Amino acid sequence: MAKFLTGNELNSELEKILEGAEEQIILISPYIKLHDRYASTLRTKLNNHKLEITIVFGKNEDDMSRSMKQDDFNFFKEFPNIQIRYEKRLHAKYYASESAAILTSMNLYSYSQDNNIEAGVLTKVTLLGDLASSFMTNDTFDNQAWNYFGRVIEQSELLFQKTPQYESAMMGLTKNYKESKVEIDKLSEFFADRAKFESGNRKDTYEKKKVESTPQTQTKSIETGYCIRTGKQIPFNQKRPLSDEAYQSWAKFSKEDYPEKFCHFSGEPSNGETTFAKPILRKHWKKAKETFNL
Repeated sequence: MAKFLTGNELNSELEKILEGAEEQIILISPYIKLHDRYASTLRTKLNNHKLEITIVFGKNEDDMSRSMKQDDFNFFKEFPNIQIRYEKRLHAKYYASESAAILTSMNLYSYSQDNNIEAGVLTKVTLLGDLASSFMTNDTFDNQAWNYFGRVIEQSELLFQKTPQYESAMMGLTKNYKESKVEIDKLSEFFADRAKFESGNRKDTYEKKKVESTPQTQTKSIETGYCIRTGKQIPFNQKRPLSDEAYQSWAKFSKEDYPEKFCHFSGEPSNGETTFAKPILRKHWKKAKETFNL
């Protein structure tokens, strides 16, 4: 039976899914930044090598660290039986165990869980209800969702995989868990390179000559832009339209659609019409394209 969820009940049921999982956990969300309550629940599963965890995140093809933070990756890679995948087109959110699933609007992101208006649909497998129908037909809501997201997982890119290793015992009749082995790891290298890039970028910024503040009405320099949060003059960069200080504040949540205050091209107040993803006011977009060859 499906159940409609909102608010605290949605958060609570997701926590129950994680807590009750013994065989499988599937976490599919474009953005992942674990809330403390979910991290605490998952931490109790660290020694369960039989629990297979599959994570799919997405968006931000140019910089995946905007979708999953390194701290969360470092936490996930400690689990003995886990794979982490990436799908750039991902927008859906789906969380499941072997006995329950939630299809929802809510990202697995602490800000979303604490601040946003979210909703979801919970389905559970029961011995007398959904389980029986699952063996008879594939037309149930939960089966359709399970099969669909199974295809999403199969089509996504595998970035990290850690697999349990076993040794035979009792003349091959049983097997004992020995250790877990990292089979694939593209994320550690990515985050290491990202750290080097950010360090070098900060150094370059500090070594640049400070640009004196000038009225926003003066003739525009070919390299001049404006921070969309503070209005401060900065080098024009459509992919990073924030000053260093403002970027550090933005990066805490990395919400690309969060309304900002200024236009990156003109510096004029945008009244919330600009965002990290769209830092230039629509009325200036044509001129910005001509000026900066966008």
